[in-house]
Amino acid sequence: MQESISLQPYVREVEVKIDRDMLAANVFGYGELEGRMIEAQVVIDYQGEMVTARLQYDREKDYPLMSLS
Repeated sequence: MQESISLQPYVREVEVKIDRDMLAANVFGYGELEGRMIEAQVVIDYQGEMVTARLQYDREKDYPLMSLS
């Protein structure tokens, strides 16, 4: 996932972490990736402007939220 994101235009840095403790086998014997399991950060440089985008699970809202800075 991290490598494919790094191939996108304007991406300067990328970091993706998957919380494997949340990964549980389903009835077919394999786990499925959900948004709440992913923590990601991407730094974009577009025409000299740097933006950091983050995806992080918010336990209080029980939802993965994105933010820009």
